[in-house]
Amino acid sequence: MSTAARHERASVRLPVRTIVNYAVGSLGTGGYSTLPGLVLTYFLTDNLGVAALAAGLIVTVAKVWDVIIDPLIGAASDRQLARTGSRRGFMIIGALTLPVFFAATFAVPPSWGPVASAICVLLAFVATATSFSLFQVPYIALPAELTDSYDERTRLLGWRVVVLTAAILLFGAGGPMLRRATGDQVTGYLLMGIVAGVVIGVGMLIASRTADAAAKVTRSDASTPTQSSLRTQYLSGFRALRRSLPFRALLGTFLLQALATGTMLAGAQYVASWVLHDEAAVEVLFIALVGPALIATPGWTAIANRIGKERTFLGASILFLAASATITIAIWAPGPWIYASVAVAGVAYAGLQSLPLAMLPDVISHDERTTGPGRAGTFTGIWTAGETVGFALGASAVSLMLALTGYVSSVAGENVVQPDAAVTGIVLSFSILPAVLMALSLIPLARYTLRRDDIDASPVVST
Repeated sequence: MSTAARHERASVRLPVRTIVNYAVGSLGTGGYSTLPGLVLTYFLTDNLGVAALAAGLIVTVAKVWDVIIDPLIGAASDRQLARTGSRRGFMIIGALTLPVFFAATFAVPPSWGPVASAICVLLAFVATATSFSLFQVPYIALPAELTDSYDERTRLLGWRVVVLTAAILLFGAGGPMLRRATGDQVTGYLLMGIVAGVVIGVGMLIASRTADAAAKVTRSDASTPTQSSLRTQYLSGFRALRRSLPFRALLGTFLLQALATGTMLAGAQYVASWVLHDEAAVEVLFIALVGPALIATPGWTAIANRIGKERTFLGASILFLAASATITIAIWAPGPWIYASVAVAGVAYAGLQSLPLAMLPDVISHDERTTGPGRAGTFTGIWTAGETVGFALGASAVSLMLALTGYVSSVAGENVVQPDAAVTGIVLSFSILPAVLMALSLIPLARYTLRRDDIDASPVVST
């Protein structure tokens, strides 16, 4: 695509229909990221009787599988785009298969015993993760192909995050409600898995239509597809990391922040049950998190348009750090005041989601303009793998904390008492641990070098 054509495309506002269809995809992202992260470890430890450390290992193994396949899916998606002009095929396969595997993950009964139950959950969740990756990797490659405008990408991703925060509320609060709807934990988890899986799949299917809109503006950039070995596909991802300092900086930041938010997500149900002493309090925690975020997302977008995405991202990160750190006080004085700290974190979380996702297309387009087009899937495959690592290790970190502090697992219907050390561990995994990780994320963020002028003035390299 010529320089003049790129400038023309950068000046055109995206149609509302495209923005809406793309944003609806966050029903899938929000549901898959929120509900398993919120209840899967708890489902294993407090419904199937799986030891905390083993539960964390199950989640980690499934996520490691994601890390293995995401770069391959990214490279395959690039070839599909070059061959067919669209990334839609993989997205549809993921959308149609995920509901089945998602429901199967929560269909395992306690009567099978901890070992058999753990194996079955692992297999079903690995299959779910595969379906999600088939959708997610091409999905997050689309913004770089839909528009060349720095501000339009912020607008596109801003509305996506509005839906994402609403999805967090829907699944974070609605999922536990469905779990209790039948009055029995076994059938309740099954109902939750079926309904949530269908909603996630429908959101993915709607978003897949956006791939056709992207295809219309990127077809002229598509190069001839090439076959390559698995080794070559992995190496292409590492080459992208090596040559792009902005990508390394942004990915490192996002990975650490995914780890920070993943620990809070995995710890929320435990905080509700053992710190606030009300299992249903997890719904209030999510309302406290998502309510402010729904309002804050347009605000972060407006600030980013004024002072730049990277500076706004820094501000959101610091705000989240401060809010999560205050929850440490719950070790000595637990109470409803925790909701206020979570609400402030929710304001920050809206920025942590929208801003890096709006910066990623800038990184991709800057690389394409300087080294040549056709690698968006490679970047997003590595990105999704990094995000997966963060969330997986977040759940693992909580499980390790529970194991070290003597958390007592149980099966459905069994009453147990947790030692004080375990309750302290729950609070720390929900407060100081994410705060420390967020502080560490500021180090790679300081190395992010792209600014608005770099995006608007980047030269075009033709291939």
